[in-house]
Amino acid sequence: MKLLRVGPKGAEKPAILHTDGTYRDLSSVVPDINGASIGADGLARIKAADHSSLPVLDKGSRIGPCVGNVGKFMCIGLNYADHAAETGAAIPAEPILFMKATSAIIGPNDDVILPKNTLKPDWEVELGVIIGKEAKYIEEKDALDYVAGYCVVNDLSERHFQTERGGQWTKGKSADTFGPIGPWLVTKDEIADVQNLGMWLDVDGHRYQDGSTKTMIFGVAHLVAYLSQFMSLQPGDVITTGTPPGVGMGQKPTPIWLKPGQTMKLGIEGLGEQQQTTKAYAA
Repeated sequence: MKLLRVGPKGAEKPAILHTDGTYRDLSSVVPDINGASIGADGLARIKAADHSSLPVLDKGSRIGPCVGNVGKFMCIGLNYADHAAETGAAIPAEPILFMKATSAIIGPNDDVILPKNTLKPDWEVELGVIIGKEAKYIEEKDALDYVAGYCVVNDLSERHFQTERGGQWTKGKSADTFGPIGPWLVTKDEIADVQNLGMWLDVDGHRYQDGSTKTMIFGVAHLVAYLSQFMSLQPGDVITTGTPPGVGMGQKPTPIWLKPGQTMKLGIEGLGEQQQTTKAYAA
């Protein structure tokens, strides 16, 4: 199933992408697409509903973040061997974890506001993993049992804040609008091999990122199990799993940074596409 949330910010309705291409309103089935509704019971209830009889939503309406009320937004850095190579970084011995503020989350096609005093804003197409049930100290062989589905994430970054302002990466990752997720939560049964998905990102029509999840250093199952050793993972939590090469920071001979008025388009095979316009911060 491809689940989404449709409507104005803060008033999104839960929906499903029907086989006929329409968005069908799930409000009579579940109150929202969030941690409370994406466990096994909730997904079974959604699947069992008569989707053809559900009200049709306007496809011209805004698509919100594909998960509501995200508790934790966890990110893995330098998790693609080819991306580590372009940055000149060593392959990490263990996953590099940082957190992204949940206040950064927006819909997949909402505007991206470049933060005040930005110098080096950058793009990153990433695979998002959405947790479906509580995970504590789980083993890698069982890890995918705790996953509800997957989504596209643009893990936007301000590299000056991230690497030149001291401390940890979180402050370079957490600006408002720096976490577009969606358009859909694609349930894991629709993805035959999550470690072999093509992914891409364009800026103003130029293809900068063209990679695959097959070059991940630590795969999805490993990451879910690994993180569960340090904290419980809760339904609705999002893990964004790293980016392939082609980020602005890695461009040669000179890095390229985002500017106001640009268009980013990005997508992952089977998980849909996003499009955002960058805008300057205005007080």
